[in-house]
Amino acid sequence: MKPEFPLEGVRVLDLSRVLAGPYAARMLSDLGADVVKVEPPEGDVTRNWGKVVAGLSGYYTQQNVGKRNISIDLRRPSAPDLVRELAARADIVIENFRPGVLASYGLAYADLSRAHPRLIMLSISGWGQHGPASGRAAYAAVVHAESGVMARQGSMFRSGPKDVPVSIADMNAGLHGLSAVLAALFMRERTGRGQHIDIAMADTMLATDDHVHLALDEESLQRPFASEVWETSFGHVVLAGDFRFLFREAVAHCGLVDPTPAGASLEEKIALRRRVFGELLASFPDMASLGAALDRANIAWGQVLTTYDAVKSETSQHRNTVAETDDRAGGVRRVIQSPYRFSAAKSGLRGPAPFRGEHNASVLREWLDRSPSQIAQLESAGVLLAERRD
Repeated sequence: MKPEFPLEGVRVLDLSRVLAGPYAARMLSDLGADVVKVEPPEGDVTRNWGKVVAGLSGYYTQQNVGKRNISIDLRRPSAPDLVRELAARADIVIENFRPGVLASYGLAYADLSRAHPRLIMLSISGWGQHGPASGRAAYAAVVHAESGVMARQGSMFRSGPKDVPVSIADMNAGLHGLSAVLAALFMRERTGRGQHIDIAMADTMLATDDHVHLALDEESLQRPFASEVWETSFGHVVLAGDFRFLFREAVAHCGLVDPTPAGASLEEKIALRRRVFGELLASFPDMASLGAALDRANIAWGQVLTTYDAVKSETSQHRNTVAETDDRAGGVRRVIQSPYRFSAAKSGLRGPAPFRGEHNASVLREWLDRSPSQIAQLESAGVLLAERRD
């Protein structure tokens, strides 16, 4: 049968937790891979973040929908052996422990690849698998601080160092990790061998920061924003381009008259032009009419929406950006759909978020051909945690 999803038949063992690793694994699931999340008995900490329905938080649900779950206590003597067996049946292993933790269990890439040279392993950490900071714990805010983002935010807003209200470092690392895994899969088709991918959150922050080139050229980072936010009677709008461009286009296409008298100083010109430009924007009764005028003037614009409004926008509805999944309590839960839209393949949400240990039996039966009695022995020994819904 012809595959419908790009990664059908690919097996992923997801040893990661919180955000960067789980997000990369979620995207692989949306692309069709069989993703098995290995979760400790105490659970991923994100199970406690956000609204909880049927023991599943919104944050955990968003990053783990479509996965299966097997709960293993790595502290038990035979548990690393079980993970090693699962890894031997996987195409990809994803982990974001501190460097050295998996090696202490005999589960480093060097250990796993000896028995399975086709294995691809993605390791995400704050500062890489080697180096002076490799052993430090890393969360997004810490990486934001050490990549220059906090300092730049503070200087631009004339405040002290200020973080951004989104986990950019985690999401960047997850997305770059996803790209690297797909490249490694493609290379394995040609070479027959897997490889270890070392993704550092610090690297990905600098790689995706379009201001970094200014620092590399030793230029000032205090460049003005190439956009302006203006207030109207129906909310704020952002207009792309510096004010000189915006004013010139409004004069040419919107009938705006330059109010500056001959001999006016530069300060007077700026003040007068900004005033009449703001009055022009305020003269429109609604966003539709203002947007049409800005389109005619070739000015790129956008409404300043709240996150609540963004997920309800016409574009989000048209593109089915928000998907519904089983909330495991007789209702539905909304999650953001993966952004991939293929012309000849499916992608997207393929099931609800799992409970801890929900798929112990099915995964061990399908991947390792374990019998019910063998699975029961692992549970009685504490290696496996039987399904929990809290």
